[in-house]
Amino acid sequence: MRKTFNEINITPLTDIFLVLLIIMMVVAPLLDQQGISLSVPENVEAEKIEKEPLILTVYISAANKYFINNEEISPDMLGTTLAQEIKNYPDGMLIKTDGQSTHGALVTLMDKARYAGVKAISIDKI
Repeated sequence: MRKTFNEINITPLTDIFLVLLIIMMVVAPLLDQQGISLSVPENVEAEKIEKEPLILTVYISAANKYFINNEEISPDMLGTTLAQEIKNYPDGMLIKTDGQSTHGALVTLMDKARYAGVKAISIDKI
């Protein structure tokens, strides 16, 4: 006949808690150490640089037509026109879309903009 196991041995559990307590006692003093002490100058006036961001704005109409500087651009010429125009606008491109324009027209414009070298693209729904 097999003897049944009626008691839980808590010795291994106690050992684990004691090891964790020792680790915490060793690590706790290390947490009080400060990092590098820096002194910040008190009377320094920040130079305000206010420049107008140079952002190219492209509009997509409800009929999925592209407009740059109020000129309609055909989808075939979109990539080369963006590559020429983005040189004058280093801060990126803003795409304004009509609520009725398709997702495909927006994705096409974004793809061609990335190939043209546009680093930052924002989208605004009109």
